[in-house]
Amino acid sequence: MSQPHGPLQGVKVISCSTAQAGTVPFMLMADLGADVIKIEVPEGGDPSRRMTVLPGMPSTFFETNNRGVKSVTLNLKAPEGRAILHKLVARADIFGQNFRPGAAEKNGFGYEELRRINPKLVYVSISGYGPKGPHADLPGTDSMAQALGGIAEAYATPGQKMRTGVVSVADETCAILAFGGALAALTHARTTGIGQKVDLSLLGGQIRLMGWTLTTAMWANRNPVTGQARITGTAQRPGISASFNDRDGKPLVFQLTGPDKWSGAMTALGFYPRLEAAGFENLGVIIDNDAKRIELLALLDELFATGTREDWVAKLRGADIVSAPINTLLEASNDPDVLANGYVTEIDYPKHGKRLKVHGTPWQFSETPAKPGIAPELGGHNDAVLGELGYSQAEVADLRARWII
Repeated sequence: MSQPHGPLQGVKVISCSTAQAGTVPFMLMADLGADVIKIEVPEGGDPSRRMTVLPGMPSTFFETNNRGVKSVTLNLKAPEGRAILHKLVARADIFGQNFRPGAAEKNGFGYEELRRINPKLVYVSISGYGPKGPHADLPGTDSMAQALGGIAEAYATPGQKMRTGVVSVADETCAILAFGGALAALTHARTTGIGQKVDLSLLGGQIRLMGWTLTTAMWANRNPVTGQARITGTAQRPGISASFNDRDGKPLVFQLTGPDKWSGAMTALGFYPRLEAAGFENLGVIIDNDAKRIELLALLDELFATGTREDWVAKLRGADIVSAPINTLLEASNDPDVLANGYVTEIDYPKHGKRLKVHGTPWQFSETPAKPGIAPELGGHNDAVLGELGYSQAEVADLRARWII
């Protein structure tokens, strides 16, 4: 007997979302077996279909964010289009949208309107800044949330300008939180029969991503030390996470907490005699002492430059110290642990005659494994979905001729 596909079988989702943060939550649900219908405009569809299209391949952006979902085209400015959407919502468990505040209401899919159709509906709304505040009505993007949310400081180097990163961490963080929030609300709806609206924002997700480091900054009322090393803890129990280059310029990182771990790590590397002679037998001396911190990092730079990354990482791991090479994106996609766990996998694209590497799934379910799919053709599920709603072939053809679908 074949294994069932995903733990979300039977969950029905309607998404009027575009871009990344608004689509990834429902793509993840599709990976896990949910029936996800993506609503697109009849002409052109989601604009991200045309983003980053490499020769002979589909859009990396659209494919990554919309795989496994169904595409239905609807003109929501027409009464017939809104009527079809409402019929779909009446059968749905979850609805999602990430339009600017007020746009959903204007186009017939605001929360108050849809909850009258389906009181059990979980309605997920994603914005840039959040539903309240002075900029609630403004559009939002990943770089805007990175800029406001503090992550630029996480990768800042003293003396250099702060900047946002190339990876869409604000979009992805918001999407993952939306995924969890939607399923939490769905659990409540199935228990009580009462749906609800779940509001999330790019900015709110980015603030959550800052974790305990933000708490420390708020409580200490000062920004953290940035640059090559993350210094944490107290003089009695110091911690360090720092990166260094080997003799070939290849970077690595190690992280440890506590005086015993420090001496054990440096002994394993063969660095301890030099460090002891320089007054660094105890890592605690650099806590709240910028000059000592700079001196120690310079000495470690010199020492790590005498050997290879592979050797240093092996010695640190052998001493039970957390250490790893610092991968580029391509190196990460070929990392043995990434591949062994299926975090990156390969799937076939028959239309393009290729088998391509894609994101796998971060979850491994023992009974209901996830199954990544491919993104749909624009309107590719119109006939099937409308047929399930009771529309005849002639009615579907008429809707198509009048650009309702």
